[in-house]
Amino acid sequence: MLALIITLAKIIATIVGLIVMVVLYTYAERKVIGFIQNRIGPNRVGPVGLLQPIADVIKLLLKEIIRPRQANKLLFFIAPMITLVPALAAWAVLPFEVGAVIADINVGLVYVLALTSLGVYGVIIAGWATNSRYAFLGAVRSAAQIISYEIPMGFALLGVIIYAGSMNLTAIVEHQRGNILHWNWLPLLPLFIVYWISAVAETNRAPFDVAEGESEIVAGFHVEYSAVPFAIFFLAEYINMILVSFLAAILFMGGWHSPFGILDKFIPGQVWLVGKTVCFMFLFLWFRATFPRFRYDQIMRLGWKIFIPITLVWIVVEALAIAYI
Repeated sequence: MLALIITLAKIIATIVGLIVMVVLYTYAERKVIGFIQNRIGPNRVGPVGLLQPIADVIKLLLKEIIRPRQANKLLFFIAPMITLVPALAAWAVLPFEVGAVIADINVGLVYVLALTSLGVYGVIIAGWATNSRYAFLGAVRSAAQIISYEIPMGFALLGVIIYAGSMNLTAIVEHQRGNILHWNWLPLLPLFIVYWISAVAETNRAPFDVAEGESEIVAGFHVEYSAVPFAIFFLAEYINMILVSFLAAILFMGGWHSPFGILDKFIPGQVWLVGKTVCFMFLFLWFRATFPRFRYDQIMRLGWKIFIPITLVWIVVEALAIAYI
């Protein structure tokens, strides 16, 4: 009974923490992009606009939920949950430190991959259930992009598994114990680059946000959604951004280990892990404010003709190096 209570407490703490991070992230996004584009950003609601995300949440909760007349009522409301639930469930195996994890399973990385792959079903169902041609076109484009970049991302993570000799996320982090030169980013640099760019594409963020090409398909698969259902899609997107940033810190950047081993004694590991995650989260904002949207054929060519061959070649090189060196 005590173990169940502790597990429930961990789950609640994780969900609440993620929601708070999403709220802060949306505020930071407006401020950072505003600074890069020489704008002010939110500055009206609360001190320096800090309460603007709260105002947005209240607005979304109070708005009327409008469903198209010809939409499939059941699937219309299930689709946002299919997108959100896997994004939340993936955090069950993510360690914040040795032992600080809800479920420390041996196949943690496979579990994360399996759950993140389920999000595409929510996208497809949302586009189809609304009975809108624009929404369905956006869903097909988004699903094709997600599936296309899941393959090189999976190969990149396979390289991590081969190098660390484990699928357990805690074991992968502990394999990087030492200074910055012991982290996976150095021997797996091509896989690290492929993983991160694929993660940006996987989350449908700029410059890969063709699912929301306003000039072509209005606003993508969720064009007919408003109020709370739209907020759930919005929440899932930002949780996924935090998730892939967290995974990048764990798999390639040493997790909770400091760049110099001696610093581990003075600064808690969770501080290092959060700091690395925030750095990757910042890159999402930087990309959005800087790069123009890619054409769809460019996105597909990058995934299929460049990233997949690179990851396959590097995995072979890595396996041969481990076997014979």
